[in-house]
Amino acid sequence: MTDPVLFALAVLALLATPGPTNTLLATAGATSGFFGALRLIPAEGAGYLIAITLLGLVLGPVVAASPALGVALRLTVGIYLLHVAFKLWRGAGAGQGAEPAVITPGRIFLTTLLNPKAVIFALGIVPLQAEDGLLYLAGFATLAAGVATAWIAVGALMGRAAAAGGRSGLVPRIGAAAVSAFAVMLLASPLLR
Repeated sequence: MTDPVLFALAVLALLATPGPTNTLLATAGATSGFFGALRLIPAEGAGYLIAITLLGLVLGPVVAASPALGVALRLTVGIYLLHVAFKLWRGAGAGQGAEPAVITPGRIFLTTLLNPKAVIFALGIVPLQAEDGLLYLAGFATLAAGVATAWIAVGALMGRAAAAGGRSGLVPRIGAAAVSAFAVMLLASPLLR
């Protein structure tokens, strides 16, 4: 996709949809506040950039040639997401300030690195092979940082509302349920084929 406007719209549309990384960013915004969660954005950016580059240049053709490898990757990601959801659920009982032990830059990085959206970006949206592929990758990183900031802001608003109602553990539990749903979809997808 080499049209800059269509590229930007496609990136924004896919990044804005809920997913595991966005759920964790919103949950971090809710549990540690807007400014406390901003430290996670570089980890998300690094995860996406590495995943897109590896998938687009190396792994994409290998996975296309081996459907079993694709299934194994989906199952691995699904199990990892269940692990993250479990940690979020358990950490919700600790209330405000529990986020640093659960949603770390490393966890954001790994979740983003394994995010199924990276496959779509790598193989259908970010034109790595184009002459100005690096500019598109830089544009992607800029758009991703903006969308991540928006998810964190939404989470911070939800966290304040939940805390005002005396239910600060609610948002992390909702986040855990959402991450679990993504995990179940990934785990069930090979069975539905």
